[in-house]
Amino acid sequence: MSRRQVIRSIPLLRASLDRWQERDALLKDGVLALALTLLAFVPTLSKIGAQIGDLPERPANVLGVGLVLAQTVPLAVRRRWPAACLAVIAGAFTVYQALGFATTFASMGLYLALYSAGAHQVRFRHGLVVVASAGYAVLAVVLNRLGSPNSLPDYVAFWLALAAFWLAGGVVRTRRTEEAERRRLAAEVATAAERARIARELHDVVTHHVTAMVVQADAAQFLLTSAPERAGEGLTAVSDTGRRALRELRYLLGVLEATGESASADPGRADRAPALGRVGDLVEQTRRSGQPVEFSEQGERRPQSVDVELAAYRVVQEALTNAIKYAAGKPTRILLRHGDEHIEIVVTTDGLAAALVARKPGLAGGRGLAGLRARVRMLDGELESGPRPEGGFEVRATIPSKPLQE
Repeated sequence: MSRRQVIRSIPLLRASLDRWQERDALLKDGVLALALTLLAFVPTLSKIGAQIGDLPERPANVLGVGLVLAQTVPLAVRRRWPAACLAVIAGAFTVYQALGFATTFASMGLYLALYSAGAHQVRFRHGLVVVASAGYAVLAVVLNRLGSPNSLPDYVAFWLALAAFWLAGGVVRTRRTEEAERRRLAAEVATAAERARIARELHDVVTHHVTAMVVQADAAQFLLTSAPERAGEGLTAVSDTGRRALRELRYLLGVLEATGESASADPGRADRAPALGRVGDLVEQTRRSGQPVEFSEQGERRPQSVDVELAAYRVVQEALTNAIKYAAGKPTRILLRHGDEHIEIVVTTDGLAAALVARKPGLAGGRGLAGLRARVRMLDGELESGPRPEGGFEVRATIPSKPLQE
């Protein structure tokens, strides 16, 4: 187990770490700069740090203290202004080495500034590398003129050490950028999937109910002249269908207001979703539209997950919508079979009209059935539709059963 995992396994330390990570970057970098400043004046750490030139040591003075602070304090803005931080610290380090002051822990600030520039600098990265390398070359020339015993390999080795910190920061930046891109793409895929799901829901709701309302309104208009005493029943059917449509549309609006959550994420909204238990209402509504429908159910119905219930309901709804639109008045039979491992739905519509529609390009796999096929496949099920050999049209769906845990 890593040290971070050990820390996170302790509730108090984990809470403290989470609160610290939520702090502003300027505050955290300020604490880092303060800690390094204090450590720079600890005698036992005075020999630890970056050093190049090996010039005769000069006694400490006020200028030396100022240069020490200039190598630590700018770290407070290392993420906000990484280039400026590096420029100040590198300049102070250059003067400090050229004047021959003793090695101090504050010089570690140069390494941190290089790492920060590699990790957080956004613009002019290549230009910053060129300027920093040129500045280091000037320092090497100055130290050589001042009598430094270091040779060319020494300067190259030190430059490589500095470059390693820059590259380490660059690697972190690259990984961070790749992770952000992966998250962005994942969010786009999730958004597109949610839009497609809602589009399928809208298609199912609007197409079915509007089709039913048109048929019911036409029937009521006919009854106004032929049987006025029965026209009220047709108008009542139109009103009931409209209320059902509004109820389902409110459910979809609730999903939209949930900022991308699925319909099953909120139990409150899930209870309002169309389910297998409401198939009987759907059949009755279709009968009131003048479509003869036989409905039979086999097996023991058990509570299923919202996705399974909604998919099964939509299969029946889409099949009935197609029956009303393309085979008005033709007998339709619905068989809902509950098995131990799956739910099977078979909807058959008699009549030549349904078979002709099935043969028209695009209708057998149109937007409604195509969307249903995709929905059922997401649940590891199958949906088949097409003309029957003996005439008519059939929609058959098999959906794996996912009973809710008691």
